[in-house]
Amino acid sequence: MVFISSVFGYTRELFLQLTLYLFMRLDKFICKSTSLSLLQAREAIENGQVHVNQQCVLHVNTQVHENNHISLAGKQLFARPSRYIMINKPAGCVCSNVDEAYPSVFTAVGLPLDEQLHIAGRLDADTTGLVLATDDGRWSFSITRPEQHCLKVYRVNLSKPLTPQAIQALETGLQLQGEQKPTLPAVVKLISDKQISLSIREGKFHQVKRMLAAVGNRVTALHRQQIADICLNVEPASWRELSSAEVACIKQVESEK
Repeated sequence: MVFISSVFGYTRELFLQLTLYLFMRLDKFICKSTSLSLLQAREAIENGQVHVNQQCVLHVNTQVHENNHISLAGKQLFARPSRYIMINKPAGCVCSNVDEAYPSVFTAVGLPLDEQLHIAGRLDADTTGLVLATDDGRWSFSITRPEQHCLKVYRVNLSKPLTPQAIQALETGLQLQGEQKPTLPAVVKLISDKQISLSIREGKFHQVKRMLAAVGNRVTALHRQQIADICLNVEPASWRELSSAEVACIKQVESEK
């Protein structure tokens, strides 16, 4: 594993992440290609009804690729087309596909819960705006992998106006506590005294809030407006399927790296 990851230039952690996104657990593949629940898929595997490349497989966590020949009860399975969804996340919900202490964003916008869907680039419970959901791991990896430098644009409300020195620091790059490298240069556009548009190409933990704190300010409200070339254009607490052009713009980001 170390040899392979070093050959492709990935750290071990990133290589393991990429492996997870290129491959899929057998039980989840069956769910994606049939109407079976996860429990039913696991029962079918354990009962010897599933073959991978003509070999009976009894382990539910076997990693498979969509190009493998996978059959259930003698019938070949094909993965259904992936889903790509834009959500305008309201405050007070979490980017998860299960309801926990806060309701799931899927519940909040009236999108049926689907264990195959995951969020590509999560937002905090109190943050609103653009969230992308998909069951295509490789596509979401193009958004979340730091090396992709995927553009994200936020509307930020502040506790006080930004000073010229603070703007310069944001646009030059900041050394955040606990990070090995400074942030990449951001783009700041003034909307009003206490509101800015902030464009970044990273996704560090609580990055926007930490960047503003580092220049002596505080975020009072945060709203994501754009990811790559995908701009939020649905009403709050609503959703829609992405167009083929929107899906392709993320794949274009990946191909340019």
